[in-house]
Amino acid sequence: MGTDRNAFPPEGLIYEKVRGKPIYYRNYKEVLKGKIPPEAVMGNTDLQAYLISLLIGHIFPNLDRSRYLLMSNELGFYTSEDSFRLLDLAIFEKDKFQFTGGYTKIPPKVVIEVDTKADLSGYASVEEYAYEKTQELLNAGVERVIWIFTKTRKVLIAEKGSSKWIVQGWDEDFEVMDGIRLNLEEMLK
Repeated sequence: MGTDRNAFPPEGLIYEKVRGKPIYYRNYKEVLKGKIPPEAVMGNTDLQAYLISLLIGHIFPNLDRSRYLLMSNELGFYTSEDSFRLLDLAIFEKDKFQFTGGYTKIPPKVVIEVDTKADLSGYASVEEYAYEKTQELLNAGVERVIWIFTKTRKVLIAEKGSSKWIVQGWDEDFEVMDGIRLNLEEMLK
């Protein structure tokens, strides 16, 4: 199961970059030691993948697709010249988006994140990382950021221009946008 440490360079294990500083995938050091393959740190957990599938299944048919695009699968978004973040789900205004074949510089209207695959050793907690990423996304023009945390079964909702961020349980409804409402407890039944 070992991996040749020279076969997979550390650059390939960069998850995100903030002000030029890399944030690596969780457990990237195990890949460098040859203990696990790169795919083991880059993939989603089963619950993360299932929740993302449920979210897509609920949002997509309710989204005005003449006005909006729904994208998934860790889309890269440049928040500044030397920073990029990966997004689980992103909703873009169709008339503002341009396909380039690379990471986008166009801010989504809404971003939904389910947990993270980031190495959090440089952070005091997952919340510190999530708050930093949320604020960076809002500063870059995203209007609403929604985090879904599987361990705590909490949802964080932050909006551009608002100093109040909402934290609530999975059993409470919340709006994604334009009347599209979700209740994670109900969706998981």
